[in-house]
Amino acid sequence: MSEFKVDLSNCDREPIHIPGQIQSHGFLIVLDQNSNVSHCSDNIDDLLRESSSALIGCPLQYVEILLGIDYPSGSITNMLSLGKVNKSFEQANPFKMEIFGKAYYLIISTAADYYLLEFEPAFANALYDVQKMMGHAISKMLADKNLQSLLDNTALQVKNTINYDRVMVYRFAEDGHGEVVSEAKNDDLDPWFGLHYPASDIPKQARELYKRNLTRIIADTNAITSQILTSAFNGQQFLDLSNSQLRAVSPVHIQYLKNMGVASSFSISLLVKNELWGLIACHNYTPKFIDYLSRESSKLLGQILSSALEFRKEEIHQQTQEVFNDHLDKLTKQLQESVGIEEALTRHQVNLLDIVHASGAVLVYEKSMVKLGITPDDEQLTGLVGWLKEHNDKPIYHLSNLSSVYPAAIDYCIIASGIMVVVISRELGEYVIYFKPEQLQYITWAGNPEKTVSVNPDGLMQISPRNSFQEWSETVRATSVGWSTEEINSMVRLKTEISYSIQQKAGVVRLLNEKLQQAYDELDTFSYTISHDLKNPIAAIKSYAQLLARNQEFAERDRMLLGRISDRADQMKLMIHAVLDYSRIGRSEINYLSIDCGALIEDIIKDLELVYETQNLKITIGETPELKGDPTMMMQIFSNLISNAVKYSIHTEAAHVHIEGIINDVDICYAVKDNGLGIAPRDLSKVFGLFNRMDNVKDIEGSGVGLAIVKRIVEKHKGRIWVESELNLGSAFFVSFNK
Repeated sequence: MSEFKVDLSNCDREPIHIPGQIQSHGFLIVLDQNSNVSHCSDNIDDLLRESSSALIGCPLQYVEILLGIDYPSGSITNMLSLGKVNKSFEQANPFKMEIFGKAYYLIISTAADYYLLEFEPAFANALYDVQKMMGHAISKMLADKNLQSLLDNTALQVKNTINYDRVMVYRFAEDGHGEVVSEAKNDDLDPWFGLHYPASDIPKQARELYKRNLTRIIADTNAITSQILTSAFNGQQFLDLSNSQLRAVSPVHIQYLKNMGVASSFSISLLVKNELWGLIACHNYTPKFIDYLSRESSKLLGQILSSALEFRKEEIHQQTQEVFNDHLDKLTKQLQESVGIEEALTRHQVNLLDIVHASGAVLVYEKSMVKLGITPDDEQLTGLVGWLKEHNDKPIYHLSNLSSVYPAAIDYCIIASGIMVVVISRELGEYVIYFKPEQLQYITWAGNPEKTVSVNPDGLMQISPRNSFQEWSETVRATSVGWSTEEINSMVRLKTEISYSIQQKAGVVRLLNEKLQQAYDELDTFSYTISHDLKNPIAAIKSYAQLLARNQEFAERDRMLLGRISDRADQMKLMIHAVLDYSRIGRSEINYLSIDCGALIEDIIKDLELVYETQNLKITIGETPELKGDPTMMMQIFSNLISNAVKYSIHTEAAHVHIEGIINDVDICYAVKDNGLGIAPRDLSKVFGLFNRMDNVKDIEGSGVGLAIVKRIVEKHKGRIWVESELNLGSAFFVSFNK
């Protein structure tokens, strides 16, 4: 195979599973599907009577003869056949045998379509020594329920079992870097407890192999490896040794161990829920080999620790999840019973902050932000929401260093370094956002984690700067505690419950709309009834009253009463028209056009001068900026407001009505002011109600519907209307519209 060039940029791409070599304390024979030798290690030359290259292509039976196995002929063949039938060699491994008077373990594994036959030295007393200590070691490990005590006991018992100089429990963080969380060592060694190591020390592909092979031994870092030989015609040049016990070590890792002065290492993988939690890493400062069964026995200690870690993690997970689920049940009930999402999630004793371990939360919903706990300010939140809308496409998004992807967040990293986002509607910019504060970390690395490359006097490339492994410390800022599985699970359920609640409320709104449409239909029928069934009788009443009034036989008082009947009929007709106008506004579509308000106001005033005696009335007009709206409806607004101002001030001495529009930053506001009768404070809240007329204007003609119509038209144009008034001093009505 081609030479692999060592540098730091390709540590994560180094093909460590196909090194083309094995460690030389054992030897390797590889069989193809026909049980013929396809590959073998070149150190077989030291063991056999003929060269290893001559072995390529020979059948397994010939290999058994060459090995001089003192067993019935075909014993390896039978072992291979049994493993093929069982589709596993786990039960058969290891197979102990003698080869030329020396004890070996045969370990069989697979590599694609090949079978790896690995032969390692076996020690007669090793298994007895290890098994004798196992029961004691296990009882010591599990003696204390405290996690740190469990880790410490495990490191100590593994050291006692295999007698390495240093045994560490090494835990991986989420970003792949590791920390020594427990240690048992010889007294003359410096402690490494608490030291951190960068993720590149054990790159991703190495961590994947640790999940497949639960133990890994490097017997001698200074030993010369043995090459794997194969035929030049073999199409499979690169043999996958992922399952191999003898697989040679990456030159990068060998150099790394040499820099630390380590001559031999042994590791036991720690898996929690099938993921690599960490390693029991064992170092020896002289070459050291422990045989297969000793490694398997040590692996049992690792599996016991893995089970204990998983049990404790599951126990904590279950307790936390129960608390969160209880609060989620209450939130769900509140969502079902409350009118709005905001009320359900933020205004009760149990709220959004009770389903995660966060310091603050904000609900961004229906163009408003409701904050709970400690959060960034409104301006900062607006910027964050805008960034999320543009950059996030995940339904649930979380990280513990917000400023690393959104630099503006560095300004408030003390309160919001960690963020978790539940997207309610990305299109509308609606979210539930949680925050966790910055947690300063003071990390001590085993040397500066920023690696450099140098070449020593022998020409050997030095990839690790930690030749002395002197401690190097740094402070990590703008990072929070990570988001746990339990918190993420809570967010998944919260999103589901909010979506369901919105759908339910949408269904209720749809039913209300249907009822509203039904009410509109009934209103149309009612309007028709008023128009046709009531207007005719009223017209008849007026006609009869007028006919009777012509009779000269009636006394003057009787003719006066008939006149009153006629007037009341006119008033009722006026009210009917007003009600019809009011009912039509809600269903009318707005035809937005530019309106010349100056001309419109002038026309209204000219009409009013024909109706009212305005000799003693002064009407002034200020600026009249254009508005956008429905021309007919705008005519109704100004006609009502101006006619009211004239009508209720015309009898005042020096009566004055002023009309003016002002352009502000966000709107255009018109004011119609008079110095007439004014409105009592107790009546101000009722001014815009239907059929509400104030006590001081009872004698002035009116239906009590005009201002109600004006208010409805203004609101339909997304505007506002309000009044300021003092009794006997006049009134000022204001209407504002968006620019």
